[in-house]
Amino acid sequence: MARSSVLLCLILLVTLGVVISVTFADNVELKSKDLESSKKDKKVDHDSTHKEKGGKMDDIVLGYDSVKTYKTDKVYFGATVGRVANRIGKGKFKLNGKEYKTSVNDGKNTLHGGKKGFGDVVWAVAKHQYDGKKPHIVFTHTSPDGDQGFPGELSVTVTYKLVKDNELSVVMEAKPKDKATPVNLAHHSYWNLGGHNSGNILSEEIQILGSGYTPVDSELIPTGKINPVKGTAYDFLQLRPIKDNMKDLKTGYDINYCLDGKAKKMRKIVELVDKKSGRKMELSGNQAGLQFYTGGMLKDIKGKNGAVYQAFGGLCLETQSYPDALNHPKFPSQIVEPGKKYKHTMLFKFSIVS
Repeated sequence: MARSSVLLCLILLVTLGVVISVTFADNVELKSKDLESSKKDKKVDHDSTHKEKGGKMDDIVLGYDSVKTYKTDKVYFGATVGRVANRIGKGKFKLNGKEYKTSVNDGKNTLHGGKKGFGDVVWAVAKHQYDGKKPHIVFTHTSPDGDQGFPGELSVTVTYKLVKDNELSVVMEAKPKDKATPVNLAHHSYWNLGGHNSGNILSEEIQILGSGYTPVDSELIPTGKINPVKGTAYDFLQLRPIKDNMKDLKTGYDINYCLDGKAKKMRKIVELVDKKSGRKMELSGNQAGLQFYTGGMLKDIKGKNGAVYQAFGGLCLETQSYPDALNHPKFPSQIVEPGKKYKHTMLFKFSIVS
């Protein structure tokens, strides 16, 4: 099979709880009875269309019309980010007695892998089945030793699969060749269940099954503490509108939750509901943390179909390890040894509520 190359970003279309299309950035299409999926060029971006309770179909993730725009994207629409997602304080860490300095791209810190992280590189299409009972596509990338300052060669695969009519599975795997290295991959779609061009997401209701969070400093670097969410603005243990807790958070949420249940075990971690459209999304995963970001830094971004995205136009639900874990020994480790495999699984389930 000929191998195609794409930038890995995703687009998802859902209707009446059925996943209709998963679009990547180069117009490679997956098709089944209720699904079409396409990749565009050199960057895999995630588009999603979903019907509301009245039958209207909408694209429910933010994105761009052209591949060219994805190549210069600075907000990670639909991207797979790594080698280490989220932030590394001061762009450095120690491993096996040696200090490593990583590419700095967020003030003095490293964000989502550095200046040329996994969201900015060309991925190969290694395998695909565009129709039938199990439409899926597998992307691969090899990150060389020293890439963005990280040690060791790392082989990475990302698999998108339509598991059922209303479920999308995303599996990220990575293997170091001959050196221990940190790995923390994340999926960075911006969701708006009302439709990507429907305004802000503040009236959507969310439940996050995480009883703790990692407080941060002014540069969004964790302090090393883990605080309980109960009684704070971060308490979404029960389903409630996002705006209910935001009065003291001018720029909204951009915080890591310490998820309940055992890491490496699949369990439900998020429920998101838009009552106006009737759409519901449930997210299950096997990671220790979840970055909840409400898009407060979006401003005047020209998106697809003439949309102009503003603050709170979409939200991110990034399953992950804890941010800056490389500099906080009490946080879950991000180090993967040679001979071991990193595996990160997400399952998105869509439905309609009355």
